[in-house]
Amino acid sequence: MNILVLCTGNSARSILLEHLLNHAGGETVTAYSAGSQPAGQVHPQALRLLAQERIDTAGARSKSWDEFAVDTAPVMDVVITVCGSAATETCPIWPGAPVRAHWGVEDPAAAPVEDQPRAFADAYAILSRRARALLSLPLHDLGQDGATLQRELIRIGALS
Repeated sequence: MNILVLCTGNSARSILLEHLLNHAGGETVTAYSAGSQPAGQVHPQALRLLAQERIDTAGARSKSWDEFAVDTAPVMDVVITVCGSAATETCPIWPGAPVRAHWGVEDPAAAPVEDQPRAFADAYAILSRRARALLSLPLHDLGQDGATLQRELIRIGALS
């Protein structure tokens, strides 16, 4: 299952979830992330936190969602937004008509610098619980049933 995680800047929350899913998902999922207005770099605190959790960040970069709206892009099964502004933006048309869900999380990069380690840890904890909940589902079966997958994604997005 291919999952695209979207946020406006693609520097923090979407990067965290992308790497969480790829780390824990094994061969079940391949996650990607992108932003509508990419920051151009991954937030250093996101990289520190992922390294602390022993999650590989090789190749992590802030990128535009336009990369995933072309014919040669991987076909997505699921698109998850993690910030409110990306959830309300007009997204490109994704090849394959993926199931969409919103898993909003407060932006840890918006916290005062002295509070960012805690804000990133909080965002990571929420996204980690949601990633584990998603990966515990029979994704192969749900991939064939878009309505059930949609319901499960909405349920998981409400986990705090």
